[in-house]
Amino acid sequence: MLPDPGACPSRAKGGGPGCAPARFRRRMPASASLAGAGLLLAFLGALGCAGRAPGLSMAEGDTLISVDYEVFGKVQGVFFRKYTQAEGKKLGLVGWVQNTDQGTVQGQLQGPISKVRHMQEWLETRGSPKSHIDKANFNNEKVILKLDYSDFQIVK
Repeated sequence: MLPDPGACPSRAKGGGPGCAPARFRRRMPASASLAGAGLLLAFLGALGCAGRAPGLSMAEGDTLISVDYEVFGKVQGVFFRKYTQAEGKKLGLVGWVQNTDQGTVQGQLQGPISKVRHMQEWLETRGSPKSHIDKANFNNEKVILKLDYSDFQIVK
């Protein structure tokens, strides 16, 4: 709950140092206080400094990010997309994965930064049991305020 902006925190009755007497204090509308708090939370969240307001993130205090990826090596014909989807869902991420005409697998991950980092490591080092990963590239990483997808899809 937000503190009452018209209240003096140091003394309940007579005010304290820096507190104006009640007759000189102006009441701020609650809607203005809440709007200011929402803007502050969004700004601090974008900087990675604070928790997010309800409905904006999947995990308390974990900044949401989006990142594109492409994985090179023996990653087609080895159930790589299916395992990628399963790992993403297990971590609570959203996004998509697809094969490319160049023999790679590409996609996008979205979710809390700690979970996305875990998935990036999985894409670089594990993959599906029969895959052989040469390298993984990650591009266009950015902080987001809300998720663009509702689940993790295999795109055909």
